[in-house]
Amino acid sequence: MDTNEQYDQIIINCKKTFLKKTTDYGTSWRVYRTLSVADQIYIKAKRIRNIQLGIQQKIEDDIRSEFSGILNYCIIGLIQLEINNDEPEDLDVAIVSEMYDHKVAIAKQLMQNKNHDYGEAWREMSQESFVDLSLSKILRIKQIIANEGNTLISEGIDANYLDILNYAAFALILIEEQKH
Repeated sequence: MDTNEQYDQIIINCKKTFLKKTTDYGTSWRVYRTLSVADQIYIKAKRIRNIQLGIQQKIEDDIRSEFSGILNYCIIGLIQLEINNDEPEDLDVAIVSEMYDHKVAIAKQLMQNKNHDYGEAWREMSQESFVDLSLSKILRIKQIIANEGNTLISEGIDANYLDILNYAAFALILIEEQKH
């Protein structure tokens, strides 16, 4: 499989989980503010780091499921940035599925553009780097929030979510290839 096919397969798996949880819980994530979504991603990235450091774990979720969670929280964050807070909290699963696909299409196009320019350098990166880069992007998001959304020359919150989403997809691809 080439990168596009691998990416699509990762997304299919993550979306299945996302839609099952949406069926179980509804769109309870609609109450999350941007900082809360960032914190959820931060928690998952920190947990992966702890596993990587060999810290004894007491819950069963593995690195793969944590990267999948990061990817799905990035989708939530991107959707939340687009939706007006006055809109209903309870969204139909079919609408959520369409929103998910729309955000993934944006992320995939970004991935393809960067792969073109950087020659798929991510294939030589470590899982630790994906986690560190994600943590750095989360801290950037938190700083942008502290700056009330204003940046002087930097990309916005959405660009950081898109990068983190793609780091998670890359990590999952390399896990599937048994390179991590």
